[in-house]
Order: sequence, then C-alpha cells, then structure tokens
Amino acid sequence: MQAFRLLKAGQWVPFLGYAFFIGMMATGYYYNLTFVQFGLFDLGTRLIGMTHQQVAAQMAYLALLTSAIAVGTGILMKRLGWSTDLRTKLRLAFGVVLVQAILTWAAPNLTSQAGLVVWILVASLALGVGVPATFSMTADFIPIRDRGYAGALITAIAYFFAATFSTSWTIEEFSRQILVLMIGGAAGLAVFAFAPLPIVDQLAGLYQRRGYGRGRFVHLDSLTGRTWVSRRLLVLILLMFGIFFIDSLGFLRLAETPIFFETAWQSPDFNVRLSIGVVHVIGALIAGILYTTIGERYLFLWIFGIFAMVHLMYTFDARTGASGVLAMPILYSLAVSLYTVVNFAIWADISSPENISRNTALGVAISGWMATFLSTSIALHWQQQGLSLERHLNIVNALAFSLFGIMLALVLWPMEKPTKTVAVSDEGNHET
Repeated sequence: MQAFRLLKAGQWVPFLGYAFFIGMMATGYYYNLTFVQFGLFDLGTRLIGMTHQQVAAQMAYLALLTSAIAVGTGILMKRLGWSTDLRTKLRLAFGVVLVQAILTWAAPNLTSQAGLVVWILVASLALGVGVPATFSMTADFIPIRDRGYAGALITAIAYFFAATFSTSWTIEEFSRQILVLMIGGAAGLAVFAFAPLPIVDQLAGLYQRRGYGRGRFVHLDSLTGRTWVSRRLLVLILLMFGIFFIDSLGFLRLAETPIFFETAWQSPDFNVRLSIGVVHVIGALIAGILYTTIGERYLFLWIFGIFAMVHLMYTFDARTGASGVLAMPILYSLAVSLYTVVNFAIWADISSPENISRNTALGVAISGWMATFLSTSIALHWQQQGLSLERHLNIVNALAFSLFGIMLALVLWPMEKPTKTVAVSDEGNHET
C-alpha cells in the first residue's frame, strides 16, 4: 500500500491521513455493528420489556430517520461547499461522536419505551449527520488506488473485534466496550477540529494532490468538462441495497438459532470466535485486492455469487440439523467481508470531492442503514409471528438468488454506448 511507502519516505502528513481515517471509520462501524444493531434489541426486549414487534418498529424508525437526515445533511453540505472543507467535517464528526458517547452511557439506564423513543430520535440525528461527514473524508485522506485497501483495513479491524471479543450481546457489555472508544475519539477529534494545528491545514489540502480527488469510476468528458458514471454501475450499486437487506434479514435469526450457536457469532469457545475473526480479516484483504485489480462487473459477480451460495448452504444446515462445524460461519464471514469492503470504497469512487457528501449520504443511507435496519425489524416481526426458521431462510434464499439473477443479466448485457450515461457533476444529474 501507498501508506507504507509514505511512512518509509518520511511523509508523515499523508500517512497520518490514512491512519486517522481508518481508525475513525473502523470504530464507527464497530459501534453500529454491535451497540446499535444488537444492543438496542437487547435493551428493548430484556430491560424495557418490549415485544419483538415493538422493537422492530423502533428499529425501523431509527433506520428511516437516520437515512432521511443523512441525505438532507449530505445535500446541504454539498450546497454549502462543506464537502471540500475538512475542518467543518471534523467539527461535525466531533459533535456526532460526543453525542454518541452520551447516548452510549445513557442507554443501559433507560427504563421506559418513551425514553427509548427519545434516545432513537437523538441517535438518528447523530448518525444521520455522521454518515456524510465521515464517509466524505475518503476523498480527503485516501488516494484513489488505495481506497479498496483502506476499506479492507476498516472492515478487518471492525469485524475482527466484533466477532472475537463481543462475547455477551447485552447493552451493558456493549456500552462498556464502546464508551472508552467514544470518549477517546471525541477528545482526539476535538483537537483536530478546533486547535489551530498547521498539520490540519496540510491534511485539508491532500484532496488536491495528484492521485486523490475524482473517483475511480467517474469519467470526465474532455469537451464539456462534465463528469459521469456508467448507468450500469449505478444499477449494480442499487443492488447493494439488496445485499444488506438480505444479509440482515437472515443474520439475526441465524445468530439466535441453537444449531448455529456453538460454532458462530456467540460461541462460548474463544478459539471459535477467533477463527471467525481471522477469516473476516482474510476475506477483507482478499476483497481489497479484488476491488483494486478487477473491473466492477466481475467484482459484483463475485460478491453476489458467494453471497447467494452462503445462504443456500445455511438452508441445508437448517433442514438437516447439522452443527458443530465451522465451515458455514467461515464462509459467511468471507461473504460479509467481501461486500462490506466494497461498501466502504464504492461511494467515493463514484464521486468528486465537490459532491462526495451527497453521494455517500445517498449510498450509505439507502444501501446500508435503511436496508440493514428495515430488514432487521422485519426479521424480528416474523420471529414474533412464529415464522419457522426453514420458511424464513427459504424467503432469504429466494431474494438472494433473484438479486443474483438480476446482477448476472446486468453483467452479461452489452456495455452501453458513451452517450448513454448519467451525469453526476456539480450542476446536477443530466444526460451527456
């Protein structure tokens, strides 16, 4: 990676940008993956005494509010020119992390459904602002050719610690794990955001250097100066919504199923959890290499193909009652790492520094937040209604293979002519 070459050459400013961004994003993703997605479920059902259906509704509200606030914030940042203003983004990120630290401390002390509603409203505001503020820093800190590798490191760090050390999926345990990270992150961001440090000014100018800036999949029209991305790529990215939706639709149910408990995410055996964490790291690094070296069509083919196969194999296990082997969680971990790396890299690579806040907000909010938490709420509702595991997974598999079929058709369909493109310039979407 370029980061190590920079370190070797003594170029500390670009290297600091790498380290800062990867550490911030890995911590944020770990927070969302553990504390928000699983901790709120435990809080609602065990501490407050809500039904699965009530928790499902609250999580759906969280997803929708977060997505709406993220898109609105991203559009506002683009219009105000904040997409290229690093100090403003750092200050927004500081506010987000500070609020999240307070929310993390307060969550285990909630005792009523009304309190949870207020908590969700504040959390949605923080998360919605945080999406464009932090994801848009990709253009500030990570060169184009290293974005796949940066996504790989973020994914590897977050999943390794989540899989290996999250032994008890309770709100109290998640709060203890996260609170220290949040307090430290807020303190560090405060220094970068408000102290008059010359190094921050140097970091703020990195996006103008050669090798940064406009994303890998953004094309420049030499005659008009407009930028655009392939319409096919935009459709493939929309299918990422399906990946996140289907994954979360099956994951929560699988994680609570006894036949998978001993050899999966909540296993009491540390070696099992460590093995899964290591596979997440390996899968993320493989995904980083694939993202950097192969074209987008075949990249998505690999992602959807492995994903569909994983869910089919889990259905076989559920029907036969197989247990005690690590093959399924290992394969699942590989599939998850593949698409997560793409999610961290793709939004910056279809953007320019001027519109990255809007594009990342749309991509992460819709394909990530909305898909993940809406599907989680649906899974909880189905479980409350008594839907069997086999029926649940059959629905998940049907959706997965439908998406794979759509993606395969898109990959094999002839490339569109250059005139059939969608502009993503600062002047708005239009045909070129």
